[in-house]
Amino acid sequence: MSALSLTAIGKSYGDNAILQNISLDVEPGEFIALVGPSGCGKSTLLRILAGLDHADSGEIVIGGREMSDVAAADRNIAMVFQSYALYPHLTAGQNIAVPLAMRRLSRVQRLPFLGPVMPGYRAIRSGISKDVQETAKALKIDHLLERKPGQMSGGQRQRVALARAMVRHPSVFLMDEPLSNLDANLRVHARGEIVELHRRAGVPTVYVTHDQAEALSMADRVAVMIGGELLQLAPPQVIYDDPAHIEVARFVGQPRINLLPARAENRTVAFGDIRLALEDDNSAGTGVMLGIRPEFVRLEAEGETSLSARIERLEFLGSEVILFCRLNAIGETVLAKLAPDDAAGLAAGMAVALSFEPDKAMVFAADGRRLRTSVVPADAAREKAHG
Repeated sequence: MSALSLTAIGKSYGDNAILQNISLDVEPGEFIALVGPSGCGKSTLLRILAGLDHADSGEIVIGGREMSDVAAADRNIAMVFQSYALYPHLTAGQNIAVPLAMRRLSRVQRLPFLGPVMPGYRAIRSGISKDVQETAKALKIDHLLERKPGQMSGGQRQRVALARAMVRHPSVFLMDEPLSNLDANLRVHARGEIVELHRRAGVPTVYVTHDQAEALSMADRVAVMIGGELLQLAPPQVIYDDPAHIEVARFVGQPRINLLPARAENRTVAFGDIRLALEDDNSAGTGVMLGIRPEFVRLEAEGETSLSARIERLEFLGSEVILFCRLNAIGETVLAKLAPDDAAGLAAGMAVALSFEPDKAMVFAADGRRLRTSVVPADAAREKAHG
């Protein structure tokens, strides 16, 4: 049984559909990353999961229990916000203790002056303090427990927010872009910490981000949301290598995928030296888009199977160089990812010849769906081209 199940979740504000028929199952101990551009609905979905917002339609099941009408406080869900949402007047230890105090102390026991004299108060507070210490030690922030948020760095505040979520042993972790306020180097380090925390806790986690590098490097499976729709849910490598929709291919990948206009004729798509046979002929005689990742674009000697182009500019990124080349035949810009040694001597304005790796090419129909293809052998392609 899934630890968390969403079925046909829909949400609209007036005529604006924010979420459209979202269905998602999260297995016990699984880390799911919800990724997509700003405004695609991923944070709204997280708030619905947490009980902070209500869906117009659909069902939420957590641990086998239907939760759609259950209050947020009764869902046993821990959420880490983008801003961390720490109380500035409380110490780190007090911030971490808040969810335990709200759960274990009665309303009277939480009163400032009367609470401490109530029966059982000391024992409960002692247990809370012990749990806070253990959680803080696990996250290596036990030395920060007496500091207030204003006295801590962004990375330290982030760990305190994680500790506050972790201390209550929730059924599900929800994280809404928790690393977006950190600098680039600290963000990379914090990814590993969150993944390690997830592994130790063994709690199913839904992690929202617009950063594809975070999603691909951290998650067991990635859910790509575009325009309020869940277009694909798959392991990171499948999302990158085998996108099910052109919008998934366009969003995932840095640098961006090359998408070039082509045409399907007689169940075949041709572009330069690439010949791809379509597994179905539903797109015969129609315009399609050919997709090829920059790492599968090669520089070649000028020949009958190459495409002539001119370099527009180069981007040196240390371990790689990105070439922006304009194809002479159709005027489209193609990106090629090269090793620095392979790019030596190249400069803007130079004429080059490009070719693509046929077995790495993808074809997308006019409606964006992926069309399955197979590579036509070079000899057969030449015979077909010549009649």
